[in-house]
Amino acid sequence: MTASAVTIAQESPRQPDAVALVAALDAYLKERYADDTCHLLDIESLAADDVRFFLARRDDDGQAVGCAALRVDPSGYGEVKRMFVSPQARGGRIGERLLDRLVEQARAEGLTALLLETGIHQPEAVALYRKAGFAARGPYADYPDIPESLFMERPL
Repeated sequence: MTASAVTIAQESPRQPDAVALVAALDAYLKERYADDTCHLLDIESLAADDVRFFLARRDDDGQAVGCAALRVDPSGYGEVKRMFVSPQARGGRIGERLLDRLVEQARAEGLTALLLETGIHQPEAVALYRKAGFAARGPYADYPDIPESLFMERPL
């Protein structure tokens, strides 16, 4: 799949396409981590006023193949949440484009940095974030400092 074959737009996380992607992400994470180490926002949390939820849809058939969310923290940073590309759509730079869209949204909202928590058992995600300019940092907000977590930040 080429990068130009998808359109990314802000949409409701409550629709079936979004719910299915979030469920697939949950399953993916639960294969790699113990339940007490997963920090998952549910659909209702993704629909909150402080969250911008985006879907990547294939242009040819409209199927949702990726998602990402930006949680706007009142202290002035944005948090990357629920970043996922379905396995059959990987390799087409969709993850990069979703992340670029979050950066664009964060800048439009006047945020000073993007922060995220990811896991050590997701090397592809870590590589994507590093390539996009994220660097390691310590825990933030109410995240516990556990060995499975990797915290990253990108100034805007």
